[in-house]
Amino acid sequence: MFQEEISKDEILELPLKKFEGDVVVIDSEKGLKEIIRELKTYSYLGFDTETKPNFKKGISNNNSVALLQLSTLDKAYLFRLNMIGLPKDLTDILADENIIKIGVAVKEDIKGLQNISNFEPNGFLDLQTYVKAFGIKNSSLKKITAIILNFRISKSQQLSNWESNPLKDKQIRYAATDAWVCLKIYEMLRLMKN
Repeated sequence: MFQEEISKDEILELPLKKFEGDVVVIDSEKGLKEIIRELKTYSYLGFDTETKPNFKKGISNNNSVALLQLSTLDKAYLFRLNMIGLPKDLTDILADENIIKIGVAVKEDIKGLQNISNFEPNGFLDLQTYVKAFGIKNSSLKKITAIILNFRISKSQQLSNWESNPLKDKQIRYAATDAWVCLKIYEMLRLMKN
C-alpha cells in the first residue's frame, strides 16, 4: 500500500508543491463572525499553529502561539493570535466534536492554544497516530506528505518570525500549506479506507 519510511534523498526527487487556493489572513475581529460561520459548515479542517522561535541556547520557548491555521481543500484561514488573541468564537470551533481538525503533533498545538485561552478540545485527529494504521512509520508532516501524496512541501519558513507584521508572502503560503496538506492527507486515507 504505502512505503513504511522515506529518506531525505527520496523526498528531494519529488515535485515541490504548495497551497494554491485562497488565503484569508485575519488580524482583527472585523469579519470574524462571518468567517467562523463559514468554517462551521465544514466537517473536516486542516489544522496547525505557528509560534515565534526562541534562538537563545538553553532557554525554553515561552513565546505564545502567534498563528492558528484552519484550512479547507481550497481556502485557508490564518488567524493572527498575537494580534486578536483567541476569541470565544474560535475556541467554539476548537471545542466542536462535529468538526474534525486534522493536524500533526496536535497535543503540543492544543497546549499552546490553551495557554492563551482555556477551552475543552474536541474533534482533533493526529496524523502521526492515524498513519500507523496504514503501516507508515515516519511521523513528520514532510515525510507523511511525501509517502501519501507523492510530493514534497517546503519547511524553509518554519523558524521564521511569526509575530512580524506584516507576514511575508512566503510565510503565508507556508502556513496555509501546512494546514491544507494535513486535510489532503486525511482525505486520501479516508478514500482508501472505504
